[in-house]
Amino acid sequence: MQFLADLFLHLYEEYDINFIVFFDQWEFDRYVKAIGLTLKLSVLCIMFSLLIGVAGAWLQRSRVAPVRWLVYAYVQVFRNTPPLAQLYFFYFGLGTIMPRFRNEMGLMEPFLGNFEWAVLALSLFAGAFNVEIFRSGVEAVPKTTVEAASALGYSRLKAYIYVIFPLAFRISLPGLINNIVNLLKTTSIAYAIGVAEVLYVAQQVWAVEFNVPEMMTLVLVTYLAIVSIFVWLMSRLRRHMRIPGYDM
Repeated sequence: MQFLADLFLHLYEEYDINFIVFFDQWEFDRYVKAIGLTLKLSVLCIMFSLLIGVAGAWLQRSRVAPVRWLVYAYVQVFRNTPPLAQLYFFYFGLGTIMPRFRNEMGLMEPFLGNFEWAVLALSLFAGAFNVEIFRSGVEAVPKTTVEAASALGYSRLKAYIYVIFPLAFRISLPGLINNIVNLLKTTSIAYAIGVAEVLYVAQQVWAVEFNVPEMMTLVLVTYLAIVSIFVWLMSRLRRHMRIPGYDM
């Protein structure tokens, strides 16, 4: 690590190529912390969006018409409005009317912070797409399989949990991976409400060091690495869960 630090310091001193995060320990620690926060934000949003997708796909099959209409309205609203506008609506709109509490120092703080609002907004945004992805997967499950589950005595809910959804999940994997990759990239908009993720910290660094090209290059490489690792892991999962007779 010291060799790399000396190398980047030499590039800065000799050629004015300023990758300060590699030779300044404080900036390095701050950027690593930002990467960790980006990963935490991504993991939480993926988890909640998957849960929303599973629940939404189930509710779309509800026998109660108003429930189906609500799910349809949710999907249309969040699929057809910009994620940044949604984020601003939650943080600056709903956030201003949410209850507040008094902290240990006697100051009033919002019930949800900027990180929590980012998780909520991005999860709902990606969850709307996941609902449709899982719905298409459920509809692709052969009707004979559903009828066989019913003949074996499964209730609608148990048939969905133990028979339909496991098959639908495997069928939906290609579209699901694509949506999650888009979600990983979309988490960068959290900087707009002050979440100290990769892009936010990079902007703070270049505001002081005036090294915009270097920091933007580093941001792009960071996201490329995160997305590439995720795609590699999901590709292995696809091969492991492949269904004979289905093109996955």
